[in-house]
Amino acid sequence: MANIIDGKAISAAIRAEIKQETEIFAKENGFRPGLAVIIVGEDPASQVYVRNKRRACEEVGFYSEAYELPAETTQEELNTLVDKLNANEKIHGILCQLPLPKHLDENEVILRIDPKKDVDAFHPVNVGRIMIGDYSFLPCTPAGVMALLERSGIEISGKECVVVGRSNIVGKPQAMLLLHANGTVTICHSRTKNLAEVCRRADILVAAIGKADFFTGDMVKEGAVVIDVGMNRRADGKLTGDVDFESVAPKASYITPVPGGVGPMTITMLMKNTLTAAKLSVK
Repeated sequence: MANIIDGKAISAAIRAEIKQETEIFAKENGFRPGLAVIIVGEDPASQVYVRNKRRACEEVGFYSEAYELPAETTQEELNTLVDKLNANEKIHGILCQLPLPKHLDENEVILRIDPKKDVDAFHPVNVGRIMIGDYSFLPCTPAGVMALLERSGIEISGKECVVVGRSNIVGKPQAMLLLHANGTVTICHSRTKNLAEVCRRADILVAAIGKADFFTGDMVKEGAVVIDVGMNRRADGKLTGDVDFESVAPKASYITPVPGGVGPMTITMLMKNTLTAAKLSVK
């Protein structure tokens, strides 16, 4: 049976380190790292995320601001708020909760955020820096996956790494980070032929497609490390990942559960990025 990678415990340990670093930073510089979170509309999942981010800021000792805008907010109003936060010296990180209502242009907002305050690492400047391996910030979920692997003592160098999913938020940056760690990386997607066969080659399998229980035991090599980024809700209301835990866990050497695996790491990495942004502001 696989070793369970406990994302809650690893996340708590990293947050404790961030809190300690924040206290030192605040004493040395006379201010605390500041994060602004923008949410537009009434999406319940987004509201939960925003609440969790505010709580995380309190836990690690950050200053935070939350802007809850009505769904009918115009592009101009949103752009004006981003410009104001770009100029605000108390704010070191700006996060605009996605998805936005359909009449708003997400790309325009991403481009508007100062790359030095782009703690989601979505701005093309930061994406480009990740590509060449010279980055200040990493997208929070892939960074969380790397921290889980590192803190579990899992060697990446020389391993066959298969990432299933090619989103700009998870799949693509995840593949680049594994490559920077000297993994041999294959990216799979909806057009990949013989997907199960490719997955069975993986020493490290990262599942990030958003399909409940898609990856089954017959798709996984004996002794593989399985990282489940998926977060889906079954018909009975229970949370599940992209991996069918019951059939995969007996074959894997390490596996992340859902919930309690990758999920807790995402906001923790956002805190880490915000602290980095604050440190860069005084250089």
